[in-house]
Amino acid sequence: MPGGPSAVGEGIGANASKNKLAGVAMTAFSAFGGILFGYDTGVISGIKEMKSWLRQFGYATDDLVNHKSGFAISSSTESLVVSILSAGTFFGALLAAPTADIIGRKWGIVLSCLIFSVGVAMQTASTAIPLFVVGRVFAGLGVGLVSCLIPMYQSECSPKWIRGAVVSTYQWAITIGLLIAAVVNNATQTRDDASAYRLPIAIQFIWAAVLAGGMALLPESPRWLVKKGRDADAAHALSRLTGLEATDPDLEVELDEIRANLEAEIALGESSYADCFKFNQNKIALRTLTGIFIQAWQQLTGINFIFYYGTTFFQRSGISNPFLITIATNIVNVFTTLPGMWGVERFGRRRLLLVGAIGMCVCEFIVAIVGVTISVENIAGQKVLIAFVCIYIAFFASTWGPIAWVITGEIFPLQIRAKAMSLSTASNWLWNFGIGYATPYLVNKAPGSAGLEAKVFFIWGSTCFCCIIFTYFCIPETKGLSLEQIDLMYQNTTPVKSLEYRRRLIAEGPHHSEKSEVKETSSDEKA
Repeated sequence: MPGGPSAVGEGIGANASKNKLAGVAMTAFSAFGGILFGYDTGVISGIKEMKSWLRQFGYATDDLVNHKSGFAISSSTESLVVSILSAGTFFGALLAAPTADIIGRKWGIVLSCLIFSVGVAMQTASTAIPLFVVGRVFAGLGVGLVSCLIPMYQSECSPKWIRGAVVSTYQWAITIGLLIAAVVNNATQTRDDASAYRLPIAIQFIWAAVLAGGMALLPESPRWLVKKGRDADAAHALSRLTGLEATDPDLEVELDEIRANLEAEIALGESSYADCFKFNQNKIALRTLTGIFIQAWQQLTGINFIFYYGTTFFQRSGISNPFLITIATNIVNVFTTLPGMWGVERFGRRRLLLVGAIGMCVCEFIVAIVGVTISVENIAGQKVLIAFVCIYIAFFASTWGPIAWVITGEIFPLQIRAKAMSLSTASNWLWNFGIGYATPYLVNKAPGSAGLEAKVFFIWGSTCFCCIIFTYFCIPETKGLSLEQIDLMYQNTTPVKSLEYRRRLIAEGPHHSEKSEVKETSSDEKA
């Protein structure tokens, strides 16, 4: 599931007391932006199955077996309506970096909300597919901007000691948005007029207004203010985030660290996108490709099949109330994200990604086997199918959901971080679009479609097996390491041997991270 965190810098509050929770509360609020994407993803899953929406945008059909409402839309229309949001988010993600640099992080988020609201207005007012699709594109642009700007704001403003958990709240907010959408869809589905789908769509104005209004009151990123030469404003913003007085010596230390970091960035010079793919000692190309592919594999786990097409899938599997089942799967998604936010610092990134990929692989093959061997009238079999779909969601939500984004935010060196993050995020949205567009053609039983139905889970199970292989060979263990130590890890070892190297870095401590010292130790070990 897309739209997650990118850690930029070491975070605020390294020298502040851990009981200063002002920065935590402020940056955690900004995670509300995740609700925009989560809700929009969930709401389209439901409204495209509502009779009133199908009557307005589809056509009448006599096939009451596959279309119980008496109305339907073609696979091509369904693909376009669902996936076009991700096309917008792809371009929104690419525009996020210049937006953040020109007008700032917080005002960039406010602008994103305005663009998103334009898209919502178009969808609410539309009476035909063209305007509805254009509205989805504008909403996607807003979501794409938010998907980069909010994690950027969080990681630049959150206290260092809790940065990982704070940034992970964005992923949690996405799951909450999905759950709210499922509840709202269930509440309005029986209405026999346009309000059945217009109410769920229009509610998104509220989410955008809350986020824009709240962000307008929050401080700007001190790092951006320092970069713009506004040191006094940066001190004031940092004071609000840390709970320290603007004249406090600890706050001055924080500002000095931000200045030093920016000076180092300037000394490195401007980087190009071509620099992201250099094969050198720093393994830049490996790191960039790891970020791009971990986002691709996250989408290829098949999770968005459940949240884009779950209502449709459950309905055609013979489940009497697919809207209630969708609520149940979203509840699982929300609450199983919490142990992932805790476990990422307790058990480590690499281990949880391996466990999650193995668990998802097993569950999806079981769902596929159950789906092709039982009839839709077999109630016990359908309960088994639902149970393993929920277990599969739990594995994703507690591992690949938040942790793929944590990895992406940690592995890039300073000089290419912004560009590599934009490539990784764009990869996520591009695969999101591709999967969203292709799924109806894979699943539906219609002319020109493959009609796989439950057999599509054989595909997702196979891709999850690939996730296991990818994690083992490409993902290092970065738990407890500073960004500088992660840089050293890539220079001196491989992901497969990262656990041993990480233990040595931790034992040496942060003051023993000079490259020459580590390399010397490494060569001594080899001898």
